[in-house]
Amino acid sequence: MSTEEKGKISVETENIFPIIKKWLYSEKDIFIRELVSNASDAVTKLKKVSLSEEFDGGTDYRIDLNFDVDKRTLTIEDNGVGMSLEEIKKYINQIAFSGATDFAKKYQNSENKAEIIGHFGLGFYSAFMVSTKVTIETKSYKKNETAVLWESESGTDFTISQSKKDSRGTKISLHLDSDSGEYLDKWKLKELIKKYCDFLPVPIYVQNEKANREKPLWSEEPSKVKQEDYKDFYSYLFPFTGDSLFHIHLNVDFPFRLQGILYFPKLTHELDAAKNGIKLFCNHVFVSDNASELIPQFLTILKGTIDIPDLPLNVSRSYLQNDPLVKKISNHIIKKVADRLIEDFKKNRASYESNWNDISIFVKYGMLTDEKFYEAMKDFIIFKNSDSTYSTIAEYWEKNKEKNNNKIFYANETELGSVYMELMKSQGLEALIVDSKIDSHLIQHLETKDPDKKFQRVDSEIADQVLDKNPNQSIVNENNETESDRIKKMFTSSLPEATVEVKVESLKSVEVPAVILLPEFMRRMTEMNSMFNREDSKNLLKAHTILVNMKSPLVKAALKTFESVNPEKGKKLARTIYDLSLLSAKVMDEKDISEYTKRTTEFLQEIFSE
Repeated sequence: MSTEEKGKISVETENIFPIIKKWLYSEKDIFIRELVSNASDAVTKLKKVSLSEEFDGGTDYRIDLNFDVDKRTLTIEDNGVGMSLEEIKKYINQIAFSGATDFAKKYQNSENKAEIIGHFGLGFYSAFMVSTKVTIETKSYKKNETAVLWESESGTDFTISQSKKDSRGTKISLHLDSDSGEYLDKWKLKELIKKYCDFLPVPIYVQNEKANREKPLWSEEPSKVKQEDYKDFYSYLFPFTGDSLFHIHLNVDFPFRLQGILYFPKLTHELDAAKNGIKLFCNHVFVSDNASELIPQFLTILKGTIDIPDLPLNVSRSYLQNDPLVKKISNHIIKKVADRLIEDFKKNRASYESNWNDISIFVKYGMLTDEKFYEAMKDFIIFKNSDSTYSTIAEYWEKNKEKNNNKIFYANETELGSVYMELMKSQGLEALIVDSKIDSHLIQHLETKDPDKKFQRVDSEIADQVLDKNPNQSIVNENNETESDRIKKMFTSSLPEATVEVKVESLKSVEVPAVILLPEFMRRMTEMNSMFNREDSKNLLKAHTILVNMKSPLVKAALKTFESVNPEKGKKLARTIYDLSLLSAKVMDEKDISEYTKRTTEFLQEIFSE
């Protein structure tokens, strides 16, 4: 090339560059990603060429970022394939772009303006987001090719001339504008390389300091990776988060390409389930740390990486929502997660049970929200039993179906030592322990899927097995009233709430004077409401039943007092029995407890002053 050549970019770039330079201002960091990933592509291409061709310059591949504070220049240089004059004209001057005007209009008012960068060959032009002038010095690896210098101050007009560059590769120099001095800082550049280009398969240097890790663990063959490597990689990606429970290594070539490592983190709080820790990559280049459209919501508690080479570098939210490839990948990930859990259940049940507290939240949520995940996991969801062992629904059912009268009893973990559980244990009955707010929804879902299995909370109805079916109910007074009728009359007259129903039964245990029964549907509604912090949750429990044990010595003493010379004292004793039952059922609020304390204190003073 002996003369300088001038020209205009062959699309209506005057409509595009205002978008790049102005509307994308807040996203300008991504120019580093675009230029460095382009440099990496140039090196990768040369590596492929080296398999069949010879070239000068050796194979010490690298990418260098250097800056000059005084000149306000930043350079990105690689020793890859380089470009010839014809290639400069093809790839730089003739942007692979159609419908430029429509495209510019589309993004003029878009909230996702960063989507424009990386599309239709515009990656290089992100350089103009931060520059007043951009130059390209490039020399093709092919022998006898002349080095080329390309220069532009606007992105629309350019000049091409011969360059003095004597080594293969491409060097892009950015003359930074007055608002972009932050890129004249080694630590800023290293930070951006670590964020966007940490796993590119080429060493990247900033002012001659290595800035990237280079090789991602997810690209290795799973059979060749040691457990310690997985552990170290997790610590590198997510420092200060402790160890993970276990992981899944994704490695798919057909019918789509997918690589990655998903880790199951150890949750310290249920709120951790809302955190998104999956980093999305495209050909080792970081794209986003929010893969919510790609990963089902119930799996967003997982941490790790997913690399999908066939996604566009600047993947948009709308793209993820509508691309059929994404749906296939999502279904594959769901299947792999279920397969991993099932494998652990079958091969290492003890490990599965020890991890259950940490994984149960997303397993249950997944079963509620994804039909395929439900079908896969329905036989492998486990609950802690009241005897402190774990069992699946099927295991509990088979073990207890006869003595439980084909019911599945369950209780909150706080009720393990309650009067309800003590009554059941005394008769050899077992209950599953629920320990999360989501369990009310899950139980409802399980009943819908298998109507033959009925769940009953231990405080919703006294199990038939703890009742004495043959109590002495002989008539004892002139009004044809049984002892049961008289106890009911005493409690009805002593209770403050008209919504409270009184039932009198004979329990096999004489140690329990009374228990509060809360309707199953009412308890579930209460717990579902509590998930949304509904203030009326406690009020729903005001409508309940007190079941009085007519065999209790305390109840008998209250009845004797009620029917003798001091009926008011008998009523107060009945009220105290009711209050104690409320306390045991944990349905008293602070105001109720305060009034109960005052009332009981006065009653005790009355008793001991006699």
